[in-house]
Amino acid sequence: MNKKKQLAKNTLIIFFGRVCTQLISYFLLPLYTAYLATSEYGLVDLVQTYITLLVPIVTLELEMSVFRYLIDVRGKEKDTKVLMSNNFFILGISLSSFTLLYLIITSFVVIPFRFLILFDAIVCVLSGNFLQIARGFGRTVDFSISCILTGITTILSNIVMICYLHKGAEGMIFSMALANFICALYLFLRIKMYNYIDFSLVDKKLIKDMNRYSIPLIPNGVSWWIVNASDRSIIAFVLGAGANGLYAISNKFPTIISSLTGVFNLSWSESAALHINSPDRDEFFSDITNTVIKLFTSMGAGMIACMPFLFPLFINAKFQEAYQYIPFLVLGTVFNVAICLYSQVYLAKKLSKQVASTAILGAIINIVINVLFIKKIGLYAAALSTAISYFVMMIYRHIDLKKYIHITLEKGLIIKTILLFTFAITLYYQNNMYYNIINLIGVSIYAVLINKSFLLSSYHVVIDKFFKK
Repeated sequence: MNKKKQLAKNTLIIFFGRVCTQLISYFLLPLYTAYLATSEYGLVDLVQTYITLLVPIVTLELEMSVFRYLIDVRGKEKDTKVLMSNNFFILGISLSSFTLLYLIITSFVVIPFRFLILFDAIVCVLSGNFLQIARGFGRTVDFSISCILTGITTILSNIVMICYLHKGAEGMIFSMALANFICALYLFLRIKMYNYIDFSLVDKKLIKDMNRYSIPLIPNGVSWWIVNASDRSIIAFVLGAGANGLYAISNKFPTIISSLTGVFNLSWSESAALHINSPDRDEFFSDITNTVIKLFTSMGAGMIACMPFLFPLFINAKFQEAYQYIPFLVLGTVFNVAICLYSQVYLAKKLSKQVASTAILGAIINIVINVLFIKKIGLYAAALSTAISYFVMMIYRHIDLKKYIHITLEKGLIIKTILLFTFAITLYYQNNMYYNIINLIGVSIYAVLINKSFLLSSYHVVIDKFFKK
């Protein structure tokens, strides 16, 4: 199958499983902001933030290693069984060690919902690992179905726990844990992973090779946590849980773009690994990069233009202040699109150390800006630090990547992007309905013109597929 068609097919399958469900969850925002205090929402966000930090440390980024190695052994039943057995061996040791250490530490440190958070962390690790196994097997449909089950479980459980049982923050944490458990259970049974477990096949050399690939990704995972989530810790410490709740709501809308990026990134990582040594590699990677950047910059500016109309529909008035920080968080999310594109090129070439070093750079910048300015400009410091750190990482990776592959950006694309966001953000802060309408119309026209070739080709593919005999 044509490389672009395969990439589009995988992206579409994953999209229906992951994004549609995540978009549905945004309809729960009125429920969250109506039933929960800002401090409660801030607490839940902080819990998930620290679980995100723990996962790469506990797993040694094993899920990324098993995915990459499964691609290399596709169709080789014996090698697959050896790889899977070693994966479960490492996973068992990691989770056992983490559980013991967690129980010891929490015996001396008071943590609310102690055992519930432990369960949430464990099932989060399992679901993350099993999702990457599904991708490594090429089971994108099962991957998609598991994401749908996760979304449906989250939505239904949250409604029951928050609206009917009035469990508040505890109910939200339970719902997230239950959703990850259902996801892991479905994939384990559906792919019949139990058939691939034989601890007599444990191979020390293979474990070393897998760890050699994955361990350098731990600083990368931790650094991503710092860039994405250290803001929450600093906000909670300096400004309080209520301010963290406001910031979490501000991040909810840019997360839509992050989710879409994640969906594309899942299929892109497979294509990058499969075609990294193709003769037309530079042309293929450049084409995909330009197309994705144009789509996501249009999407980011479009989100900024839509916020004056959507924010009041979804968010309770007590969270109104969150509106002010959205544009800078959207800008950072758009920068992250390019970062993710470049990350998969590094990983396809198994250059995981380079991924980690550039992520550490972004983490340092993020912390420095937060610490210096959080008391002076409040939540603006957190939003700006995220955007600036992502911008520096994007530029650094684009330059550094030229050592390994030549990705060419379309002439004038950077200038057009700068002008687009200057226009969108300037009108956003005018707080005037007339300017809001102009903003939405202007950004929409730009999006159609800049993505014209992509939209036309997509249109013809749909017509040929569904309307022509």
